[in-house]
Amino acid sequence: VALAALDTNAVTDQLISLQSQNIPVVGFDSGVPDAPPGSIVANASTNNFAAAGLAAEKMFEALESQIRSATAANPVRIVVFNQDARGESLLSRGRGFRDTLVDTIIARTPHTAADIRVMGNPAFVASHNPTTGNKVIIEMAVPASSSAQDTTAMAQAVLNRVRGDNIKGIFMSNEGTVVGLLAATDDGAALPATYPGLIAIGFDAGRAQKAAVRNQYFLGSITQDPFQIGFQAVNLANKARLGQSVADVDTGAKFYTHLNMDDDDIKGLIYD
Repeated sequence: VALAALDTNAVTDQLISLQSQNIPVVGFDSGVPDAPPGSIVANASTNNFAAAGLAAEKMFEALESQIRSATAANPVRIVVFNQDARGESLLSRGRGFRDTLVDTIIARTPHTAADIRVMGNPAFVASHNPTTGNKVIIEMAVPASSSAQDTTAMAQAVLNRVRGDNIKGIFMSNEGTVVGLLAATDDGAALPATYPGLIAIGFDAGRAQKAAVRNQYFLGSITQDPFQIGFQAVNLANKARLGQSVADVDTGAKFYTHLNMDDDDIKGLIYD
């Protein structure tokens, strides 16, 4: 059985029954969080930490010169939009972007950890993160609730601070936060005119998000690989059926821009 469970509690009895019958279950896409121990033999899903890390690398590339020259008097602030601080996927994405950006700045610029500050929602500020620097600031933002209204309000509040707080980049870790920013910017059309130079990177591939990428309102976005998610789920299930050893598979992610979104290896991943 290959299973993507929106609510693990709704399938707990079935998982226990399948396990008692020695029928292997493979989790895919969102997987099966908090499943009964041993009931899921493997998962085929996106490594969200690594996928958001790819976004951080692209953000760094776009802002490298400004990050290098950042000072306490003229800092660079990058804001990460996280729709909530509970879901494992969003937690992994926020933390993946944060840690990759911190590591990349330290590895590729003269700045040290003492120059960097991670701040914001406590769920996204870890004990190993630098929190006292004043040259590069990574702000982890979460709306009052995950509703579209509150997500848009968060986006608008951050946009109101772009000039005053030297905000140079925004990463949106899912479709919901992308929709919030687009709602606050006339589907992105206000970004180049009102916030010139602001780098926006999204995650997923909703129709309005793809239009923002195509129109170059966004630098680009991260897409998961639904083909590999399905393919690897079936492959794992078949191996488990045959009694072969199986393990979790990262199904990968790609960064798409206006330049490559019509390429054969991308367009099949960002369908409506």
